[in-house]
Amino acid sequence: SDGSIRLHQMSSEFPLMQWNDSTKGQPVIALQWALTRPAVFFALDASSNIYIWDLLENDLLPVAKQTIPSEKVVTMTLLGEPEKANGLLGIVLAKESGEIDIQYVKKKWALP
Repeated sequence: SDGSIRLHQMSSEFPLMQWNDSTKGQPVIALQWALTRPAVFFALDASSNIYIWDLLENDLLPVAKQTIPSEKVVTMTLLGEPEKANGLLGIVLAKESGEIDIQYVKKKWALP
């Protein structure tokens, strides 16, 4: 609820990494690992901002931020085929109106 993100290992109650105020205080409402690239995850905050983290490129800050300006996004999920090396990765956004939007991610964040 405060914008913090914590990375845990299942065998410990203490986080391996913690990013405080990662969304400038906005609650994180969805977070998911990339299906095709294990070091990448996406976070959606309550202000409809999507943050892309690539831990191999930068483990301190997100590598990109995308604001969805048209309408409030209430949740997101990712789609892709992890067993294929084509690097196709999409973000499915559910908007407050009930509209679904699918956007594809740049190859540099999707390729295995």
